[in-house]
Amino acid sequence: MSSLTLPRPSPARRAAFSKILLNEARLTWRMPVGLIGAIAIPMVLLIIFGELPAMQIRSPEFGGLTGFDVYVPILAVFGVALIALWGLPGPLVTYREQGILRRLSTTPVPRSWLLGAQVAIQLCLALTAFLLVIVVSITAFGAPVPRNPGGLALSFLLSAAGLFPLGLLIAATARTTTGASVIGRLTFFPLMFFTGLWLPQALMPPVLHTISDYTPLGAAVQAIQASMLQGFPPVRPLLVLVAYPLVFGYLARHLFRWE
Repeated sequence: MSSLTLPRPSPARRAAFSKILLNEARLTWRMPVGLIGAIAIPMVLLIIFGELPAMQIRSPEFGGLTGFDVYVPILAVFGVALIALWGLPGPLVTYREQGILRRLSTTPVPRSWLLGAQVAIQLCLALTAFLLVIVVSITAFGAPVPRNPGGLALSFLLSAAGLFPLGLLIAATARTTTGASVIGRLTFFPLMFFTGLWLPQALMPPVLHTISDYTPLGAAVQAIQASMLQGFPPVRPLLVLVAYPLVFGYLARHLFRWE
């Protein structure tokens, strides 16, 4: 388990980690299927919703918000979830299948550096997908500028912190790349349902709404929407998002198989 703890950095170690990071970034760029999906799908949906006149009408069912206002935070977390649950586990499970993680144990390079490089790259991609939805919604479709940028940044960080350990848990337990993909999909679609992608949270029956409040994506949507339209997000969704990395991060660390 100690292999998951990064050694104290030194100039030589930082240079070695930078090379691993650069190499992983090049491999991700050469196979950008997940990145394209994480950016293209929410952007296409954003454009469709932005061009629909019905989505610009304020509705009492949505608390006086427009349909477009409701869907912006949902689409913002779409790409983050896709990268965390599909983009992150895939390469790690592939490296285990190919024996790369096992062979790294015979070198001076800690295996945890490869894991750390993948997390860093996927986090940057998730931030890119998130910012694109927010920026395009404001500049192209007149969405309001976030009332509390600091709250929005915190909401993103906690959302990623809640979702990435789920992706690492998938990588920790899946035996094959295909298995990781299947588990990722079986996790992704129910979580996206509870964001309100198919049925907005305001229209959910009370039981489903309560369940949504305690899912990572449901809490993320609430925090992001509050940051954009009201001010600093409420405490409850933030606490929900804090709880997920504590639980699933612990499980991922103790269940991760290097071979």
